[in-house]
Amino acid sequence: MCTYLTEKISVAGSGKGGCGWFAGREAIVYVDHPVHAPYTHTINIDVLNPSLGPAARVALELTEETALALAEAIHRVLAAAPAGIASGNQ
Repeated sequence: MCTYLTEKISVAGSGKGGCGWFAGREAIVYVDHPVHAPYTHTINIDVLNPSLGPAARVALELTEETALALAEAIHRVLAAAPAGIASGNQ
């Protein structure tokens, strides 16, 4: 079942795609049929910079369990790191 649920956020960071490293400007998170992963549906995460064209994109197709584990790992790492270490204020 396609949900068409999509979240789009602005991001500050970098990604490495087919064209090498690029500044990530947006992230899109959605549930849909994967292009490559061998599952019926996946949580898809695209980090991109639209001003640089389609090659400036990193795509993930994750199972629900993997997406939740990734989110939890991000929370654990940030909670354990010194406050502000991963902010854009360095």
